[in-house]
Amino acid sequence: MQLTNKVFVVTGGGNGMGREVVLGLLARGARVAAVDLNEPGLAEMAKLAGAASAQLTTHPLNVTDRHAVLALPDAVIHAHGQVDGVLNVAGIIQPFVKLTELDFDTIERVFNVNFWGVVNMTKAFLPALTARPEAAVLNVASMGGFLPVPGQAAYGASKAAVKLFTEALYAESLGTNLAVTIVFPGGVGTNITANSGVAMPEVAAAKPGKEYKTTSPADAGQQIIEGLEKGSFRVVIGSDAKFMDRFSRFSPRRATELIASKMKDLLG
Repeated sequence: MQLTNKVFVVTGGGNGMGREVVLGLLARGARVAAVDLNEPGLAEMAKLAGAASAQLTTHPLNVTDRHAVLALPDAVIHAHGQVDGVLNVAGIIQPFVKLTELDFDTIERVFNVNFWGVVNMTKAFLPALTARPEAAVLNVASMGGFLPVPGQAAYGASKAAVKLFTEALYAESLGTNLAVTIVFPGGVGTNITANSGVAMPEVAAAKPGKEYKTTSPADAGQQIIEGLEKGSFRVVIGSDAKFMDRFSRFSPRRATELIASKMKDLLG
């Protein structure tokens, strides 16, 4: 998909990967409607956009609020005249605890943001998207959506739901004007813990040379935009996600046991 002069809606646009996606799209000549619950984050992102902010609108909104989401397409079309793509980047994690310690309210909150937020946005915009000559839906899942991560059972389940929801939409859209992409980031250096209201457990200092390497938000954002441009079916971000994607297909049990051993210190 050619990005110049196209209009894209990006959730989670106020910080992390979402912010980098917004800025990257603007740099490529696209127009963007940035959506985020964090209004100060949207304002900061608009400042970073500089002169390109003329091509930007910001929409403080909770993606779990279906009524507000269903009203968003009209607001975006009123501001930009059209909408050509929706990128669902917003997401939260759960506290790093075992399922026995995880309360129902937290599980529901994680699913409401990660899964129902994607469903709300996708359903709301599909009529406008399918009316365009070419259009795109890109949903961000996670490495945790294909690999079970101890201490993130609800998060992983919500992202697995996003995976299959997106892949089903891809299958339903074959032969149409709609390109559908699913993204699986591994570890990305964002503030998702703070944005999720989650504290990282204290663990012993890593041994020299054993520090966990993450992908930068800017690099992740670039790869997301490249996947959008190409109309990719899948985008896997980071050496960790790429390795575990292959390993989990070859030996699901061994891959599960490997990630369990890596997470052992976090769970105590």
